[in-house]
Amino acid sequence: MDKILEGLVSSDHSVPVKKAIVKKVVEAAEKEVTEEQCQALFTLTTRLILLGEDAFQKQIGFQVLEAYARYHRPEFEHFFNKDFVLSLLQQGYVQLDRKDPAIIDYIHCCLRLLISCPSVLEIFGVIQVEVLRMVCERPEPALCARLSTLLSDFVQCIPRDKSGVLFCQQLVRTISYFHCFANQERELREYVGQVTKVSTLLQNIWKNDPATLLPSLQEVFAIISSTDPSFDPSIALASLVQHIPVQMITVLIKSLTTDQNVRDASMTKALCRMIDWLSWPLAHHIDTWVIALLKGLAAVQKFTILIDVTLLKIELVFSRLWYPIVRQGALTVLSHMLLSFQHSPEAFHLVVPHVVHLVQSLRTDGLPTSKAFLLQFTELIHCMMYQYSGFPDLYDHILEAVKDLPKPAEDKIKLVLNQSAWTSQSNSFASGLQRQAGKSETGKTGLVNLGNTCYMNSIIQTLFMATDFRRHVLSLHLNGSNTLMKKLQLLFAFLAHTQRAAYAPRNFLEASRPPWFNVGSQQDCSEYLRFLLDRLHEEEKTLQVLESAKPKVPSLTDTSSNDPAGPASAEEHEESHLTSPETKSDGRTLIERMFGGKLITGIRCMQCNCISEKEEPFTDLSLAFCPSAIPQDSPQLQGPSEEPKVLCQGSVNGGSEVPEPGLAKAPTCNVNFVPVTNEPPLSVPDLVNYFLAPEILDEDNAYFCEKCSSLQRAERTMKVVSAPEYLILTLLRFAYDAKCHIRRKILDNVTIPPLMRLPVHASSMPAQCSSSTSSPLQVDSPESSENLAKKLKPSQRDEEEEEKARIDGVEEINRVGEMPVQSVPYVLSSVVMHSGISSESGHYYSYGRNINGADGTQHPANHFAIKEETGNSQGDCSLSTCSALSVPPEQGDKLPNSGQEARDWLLFNDSRVTFTSFQSVQNITNRFPKDTAYVLMYRKQELPGQNLNGGLMANGMRVSAEPPLQKELLDAIIKDNKLYLQEQELNARTQALQAPSSSCSFRPNGSDDNNPPGSCGPSGGGGGGGGFNTISRLVF
Repeated sequence: MDKILEGLVSSDHSVPVKKAIVKKVVEAAEKEVTEEQCQALFTLTTRLILLGEDAFQKQIGFQVLEAYARYHRPEFEHFFNKDFVLSLLQQGYVQLDRKDPAIIDYIHCCLRLLISCPSVLEIFGVIQVEVLRMVCERPEPALCARLSTLLSDFVQCIPRDKSGVLFCQQLVRTISYFHCFANQERELREYVGQVTKVSTLLQNIWKNDPATLLPSLQEVFAIISSTDPSFDPSIALASLVQHIPVQMITVLIKSLTTDQNVRDASMTKALCRMIDWLSWPLAHHIDTWVIALLKGLAAVQKFTILIDVTLLKIELVFSRLWYPIVRQGALTVLSHMLLSFQHSPEAFHLVVPHVVHLVQSLRTDGLPTSKAFLLQFTELIHCMMYQYSGFPDLYDHILEAVKDLPKPAEDKIKLVLNQSAWTSQSNSFASGLQRQAGKSETGKTGLVNLGNTCYMNSIIQTLFMATDFRRHVLSLHLNGSNTLMKKLQLLFAFLAHTQRAAYAPRNFLEASRPPWFNVGSQQDCSEYLRFLLDRLHEEEKTLQVLESAKPKVPSLTDTSSNDPAGPASAEEHEESHLTSPETKSDGRTLIERMFGGKLITGIRCMQCNCISEKEEPFTDLSLAFCPSAIPQDSPQLQGPSEEPKVLCQGSVNGGSEVPEPGLAKAPTCNVNFVPVTNEPPLSVPDLVNYFLAPEILDEDNAYFCEKCSSLQRAERTMKVVSAPEYLILTLLRFAYDAKCHIRRKILDNVTIPPLMRLPVHASSMPAQCSSSTSSPLQVDSPESSENLAKKLKPSQRDEEEEEKARIDGVEEINRVGEMPVQSVPYVLSSVVMHSGISSESGHYYSYGRNINGADGTQHPANHFAIKEETGNSQGDCSLSTCSALSVPPEQGDKLPNSGQEARDWLLFNDSRVTFTSFQSVQNITNRFPKDTAYVLMYRKQELPGQNLNGGLMANGMRVSAEPPLQKELLDAIIKDNKLYLQEQELNARTQALQAPSSSCSFRPNGSDDNNPPGSCGPSGGGGGGGGFNTISRLVF
């Protein structure tokens, strides 16, 4: 029979004839055949299978072998024994090499025919040994795929125990040597299929024997972390990732990133090669593992690796977006890499040139998933352009390409950027201790207490949260200057863009500290604020004078306004390029435009009704408490009838006045004195009304009337004639106690309304006997401060005389020419709190809310402003009454137009920044009696259809968006961010080298509703609720 078959194969008969004869041979297998004939047929068919010239001969061999092996099982068992199998695997067959895949296919076929024979167990033992040897020889993908198919069908051939672990490790290493150099799609698909078979085998082994998984993964990492330049592992290893249980990510990544034996160079290589795996089609979870490793490295603060890998691989990741089969995973990794790389625009700018081409491709490729992918991609690009604004030359063509696509809201962008930073506390791999170093969830930056500097920190944060002022400061062109404004601009830039949780403002402290402030000692934040604004104002005035003395160059203004990067001096660019020529031409400084208002002080002689008026500028109003009720049994002095009847106490800041006649009792030395009264609590408008109330000048304070040429009883009035953009109110809580010789604190609770209306009179000067107008260039000079202090003294008069004087004064004004009154709405922006019982001890912290007056829809208080304005005419506003809109406590967090209002307010407590609510601001004194409002800042609001204060909108006073960072500021921030990352990395490495024997507790940043806002001290402050019993709380 073997001779017939051999002759048939080599004959010239047609294929149909050959098939018919082969069919007869196969049918003959059922008949009796001698052992010699069976052996001859088995030998012939083996030769046809392994050495056949064409597929037909191989097919004939398989058909005949299968038929005779089935009917003559003992003979086939004798033929296909372990020695024959060993010979095939070690020596090959005749001229066929032992590594030829055909040998594995032949063995696979024979094993199926012998599966029920006892001798197959011996063959399994031989194959177990031989497959381990074979994978150690790094077989080609085709052979390895055939071997995997064999082992998947006959799991008895897979090595066991220690040999099984070694087999998995060697199979992993074999995959790393796979390479495909084909360019045809068919060949590529075949290669991917071969790799998939091998990875599926490993998956099955890991499932059946979990002890082999971890050694296999260790081998994977050893391969991809190799720094051998002659070895480049295949990206086919990516096929293994999808078979690793996702729940092992946290444990494995933590183990890798904290292993001190893993060198940085090895980790860098490993991460780069994992990113290369994004090119592997059909593999799942690669992006998950890559991002997990990126987060793990950030958690242990190995920022050098992250920076190097990002800059090295960001363009490759971006290039994967062109391929639909891998683009979704690539976008996930690209988003994380770009959004977390926040210390420098370098990584983003590497991919910027390719953005427009990709957008155009996604619009036209016709794939159903491209539209949704394009929306995700453009959202990422908008986030990055927001983070690194100031490059219009790079971004203009991008904005044009995506102009018709939706842009994410600014709040969403800020949230995404805050959560994505390497130092973000949302990093799921960061331990509690390490997470303390990152920014809080607010995304805002704290200020390090440099030794009793909370007075400065609270003021800086208050000014920073004055949105329009901050934006104007950041838009000034001050390159190369060394002015105080330049230092403030740099400080604001750091607060806005640094990655540090808290910034140390050492340079600004040295430049802005008043000369009489002793280093390291307690100071008054209100005094510091007044000094700072005055310095900034005078500095700009000096530069304006110097500029006016220079020869005028006609093209200079246009160049400086149109080319921010032009080589102009600091004096030429002192004004913001966002400020229009109309604003520049009025000669006012930035401080005057933002904080400057004007008061008219009028004195009317009650004998001849002659009026003398003087206009004075102000940057803040110092609001005194009515002193008439300090002693509880003293006679209560009645104020004007318009003024609310409230119980007040105190004196002016730093005052040393002689007690007024009628104050029979001197105050006691008890600094904890709190008056007992059933009267309603004071409010800020009450104090403003008291400030603006008429005052009778009599007896020792009698007024010298030039017309009468004698001392006369007179009435002094104060009117606001120009409302500032930002109204600063200082509550004069520190009163000098003449008996105890200390400045004690007035602990009265003052209600702080979210909205307040200030009566502003039209600036029309009535007929005067004598008048003097002060220069508007002097802001809060010592003389004007002294005058304001004197104006706040209580007058002493009978109620009837006071009412008569008020009526006479109004009649005179009406006769000469009535001054119309505008009710100007203000919304609360910031509050500086003082915690303590006297000016010699305590702590400052501040509340702030991001407010932009040009965007009324953001502000809940503005809703009330519009509503109240439409319901009341201007004529209803009296000459000296300040109105306010209070929000009930239960509504404090649920104001209209603001579902997130409870998180709009921030508590700045030196290094610590937390979310809080307006209700917390209002109730702080009720919860902590020694914590009282000291300095308040209100932002003027414009109503629809109105243009207050001379057309500030036309003058560009309000900026609707954050200005782009200038190159000098950006370079300084990038440099410091890199330094910060290096510092964090060094600290993390130092801690890792120390034995973790000492435990430490960590209290995460939380709400301030349950604990005092903190303490202040040389240690940095803001570390948590120190409580009122800690010594450090009594030291600035």
